[in-house]
Amino acid sequence: MTGFGGRPVRSVWVGYVVIAVVVALWAVLVACGDRGDHTGPAATDFVAIADVSVAEPAVAPKSGGSTGTFREDCGRNQRGIHNSDNIIISPGVTGGAHHAHDYVGNVSTNAFSTDASLAAADTTCADGDRSTYFWPVLLAPGGSAGQSSPGHGGNLWIQVPQSVLIEFRGSPVSNVVAMPRFLDAFTGNPHAVTEGGTGTEHVQWSCSGDRTRITRQYPLCGEGQQVIRIFDFPSCWNGKSLDSPNHKSHLVYPDAAGACPGATFPVPQLHIELAYAVPAGARYAVDSFPEEMRNPITDHAGFINVMPDELMTTVAECINSGRQCTA
Repeated sequence: MTGFGGRPVRSVWVGYVVIAVVVALWAVLVACGDRGDHTGPAATDFVAIADVSVAEPAVAPKSGGSTGTFREDCGRNQRGIHNSDNIIISPGVTGGAHHAHDYVGNVSTNAFSTDASLAAADTTCADGDRSTYFWPVLLAPGGSAGQSSPGHGGNLWIQVPQSVLIEFRGSPVSNVVAMPRFLDAFTGNPHAVTEGGTGTEHVQWSCSGDRTRITRQYPLCGEGQQVIRIFDFPSCWNGKSLDSPNHKSHLVYPDAAGACPGATFPVPQLHIELAYAVPAGARYAVDSFPEEMRNPITDHAGFINVMPDELMTTVAECINSGRQCTA
């Protein structure tokens, strides 16, 4: 059985075999080259952070909840690993995303990666976690040391995050169980504009000066503040599939009280925060499909769990014991 884009929908009990294909060098050039058909963002895509309402507080842990955290150190893509593939949504399609992604963790990820190739690859994570973590690059005017060459239209350059926080969290109502290896997770909708805003409930932007204010627009932060992107992944697994045709139904979000829907149970929730030094007032944007006009609601991120089983067990045990652990 195959999912959207032809990638096999995998089961915990049923494996699959795919043929590994060597990706030509020009794919990297496509990922970061000039695609002048992009337009946007619009002026209405921005908001002053002071005009953003304070967000509702997170669900408070209840008796029996798992309050620990486990942090991974996978760097901030100082090596400049980019491509315009999306292994989860468009497997086997070189440049299928039509926009560039940042990668940390597994250094080999592309449209033709397999479980075997990912498991054998090098990683930027300090503890040997070979998981794939990716999101669209952030673009801003001007360039400096460590940034990519221009080529995204409007003199926009790829911004290297100043920091990348990768943290696995618990459930406010129960313990978590270890994720299965090669579980796929995705948050956000890269087609959000053309699909009428569906799948954008978890888009989050903020500023380092006031993290209580969360918006779906690009925040205009004060002088000296960082722009913050936040990704909270779904964490209620169906116990059967490693992926699904829509890349969502096998792993869903808990309800407003923090409980998982029936026939699902909690795994560690992946939380990612990216911080950028964007000049105050700069017209910055995420890279996107051209028709999505670099709108902030198209922000998204993907994850493939390639942790060794022992490491994922350690993650779950740390979270369930209420400890704050660092790789």
